Amino acid sequence: MSDQGIVLPETSTPPPAPNTVFRGPNGIRAGWRVLIFLAIMAGFFVLFGFVVRILRIGQLQAGISSITPSGLSVLEGSIFVLTAIPALIMARIEHRKFGGYGLPARFAFRQDFWIGTLVGFLAISTSLFGIFVLHGFRLAGLAIHGKTIITSIAAWSAAFVVVGLAEEFAFRGYLQFTLTTGIGFWPSAILMSLLFGLAHAGNPGESKFGLLSVVCFGLLFCLFLRRTGNLWWAVGFHAGWDWGQTFFYGVADSGLAPYRNLFNSSFSGPRWLTGGSVGPEASIFTPLTLLLVAILFTRFYRENRYLTI
Repeated sequence: MSDQGIVLPETSTPPPAPNTVFRGPNGIRAGWRVLIFLAIMAGFFVLFGFVVRILRIGQLQAGISSITPSGLSVLEGSIFVLTAIPALIMARIEHRKFGGYGLPARFAFRQDFWIGTLVGFLAISTSLFGIFVLHGFRLAGLAIHGKTIITSIAAWSAAFVVVGLAEEFAFRGYLQFTLTTGIGFWPSAILMSLLFGLAHAGNPGESKFGLLSVVCFGLLFCLFLRRTGNLWWAVGFHAGWDWGQTFFYGVADSGLAPYRNLFNSSFSGPRWLTGGSVGPEASIFTPLTLLLVAILFTRFYRENRYLTI
């Protein structure tokens, strides 16, 4: 039977939407998505500030004058919520999963987090050991005793997990993801790390070298993100470093004095060695330690797993 008289309908895919100032080949352009995210976040911050004033939550109104587990948890927890909610909204707009922005639930508090926590604690210990070898640091016995040790361990552990989640997602979550789609990973990492340093500039007792170390932390955390594909390694390292620095060794954290720390400690010597009022983060040993961590990390994590599809 001949099919010469049959005309089949032509099939074709719909033409792609034309590129405009607002839209690119992959949807809304990165710059506009960042602006939308920041606008949503600003709206939530204004609303949150209004609620704080109405309820007269003095601790949030005044910020952190001394570093305590409760004050830190409330402040940093608020930051996490006020950045995660806009990211959830953007995930709906962009038809993506929230976990793609760095915190996939399936990896939450799994191996990467615990390895990062251990390495973070070992890193601050290494930095302080270097200061100790040059006679700039010493421990002076326990600062707390009895049940206070147990409650303080629990309180500080929870607080610094919140800090890790809040600061990592705020600076290396949605914004890092979106900027990467526009200008590439490392240009975005440098920009967000500079902003990370700027965000610490208001801490009491902070110094220029201390801020430089904060930028180095930011770049290291971006390396963790690049090689593991998510933020859980960085969250763990962030929590482990801060927990060791503030609670375990009882030293200043970015210029903020510790509270109910495990050990009493003291520094003596020049600022380049001890970090001065900032604490060990402004010591020459901190960037050296971070460099060592980066070198060792890249030997074990060789593949780039970060995806922005």
